[in-house]
Amino acid sequence: DVVISGGSISEMALHFIEKYDLLAVKVTSKFELRRLCRTVGATPLVRLGPCMPDEMGHCDLVETRELAGGRCVVFQQNDEESAVATIIIRSATTSQLDDLERALSDGVNTVKTLCEDPRMLAGGGACDIALANIIGEMGESTPGLEQYAIKKFAAALEIIPRILAENAGKDPTEVLSNLYAAHKKGGNTMGVDVETGNVADMKEASIFDTFAAKYQALRLASDVAITILRIDQLIMSKQAGGPKLPKQ
Repeated sequence: DVVISGGSISEMALHFIEKYDLLAVKVTSKFELRRLCRTVGATPLVRLGPCMPDEMGHCDLVETRELAGGRCVVFQQNDEESAVATIIIRSATTSQLDDLERALSDGVNTVKTLCEDPRMLAGGGACDIALANIIGEMGESTPGLEQYAIKKFAAALEIIPRILAENAGKDPTEVLSNLYAAHKKGGNTMGVDVETGNVADMKEASIFDTFAAKYQALRLASDVAITILRIDQLIMSKQAGGPKLPKQ
């Protein structure tokens, strides 16, 4: 039997816990406490007193292990359908550990996004160039001064394939020219292959972007640009009035 507390445990309570061979675990973080309750299927209680059978959780194994030079309490569920899992990553340097954590977080969030919306788009800047072509043609057919704003919006979409070409060590202007030429021939899934720096079919290379992430990025970027354009006056903050202290 294990007793989990979110606060301090009195000496009298520790006496009875030791007398009846119980294990007491103190979890100060409310987030970790909710996560632990979700893992074992328990209900967090704010009252003092005996808990009901349906409020107690179950765990197959609770033990202390030594991980990376420190000891930690491990709650292990042998059921494959457990709602919570913990991934332990190790590295020799802090910078590499941060990169691993960031890559792991991106992968988990991508899977979460695909579970909510399974639609995918061709990656490597293929979707951005396709949108730039469509919006650019729309700007050519739009009369008046609005066509300049539409063309600038289309040119702004070139930033993704341009950065990919620069990261691959290639000339971004040449890569963009080849990418536009490939899309003009009907290759809407052609993008920038970072490993070679050349134009390749992203569908055959299995390089995709999630539709939800691309949609949110374009929507938020457009909202930011519109908000900035709506600013017609800047008011600079000044120090409050009153006598100034003499300089030393």
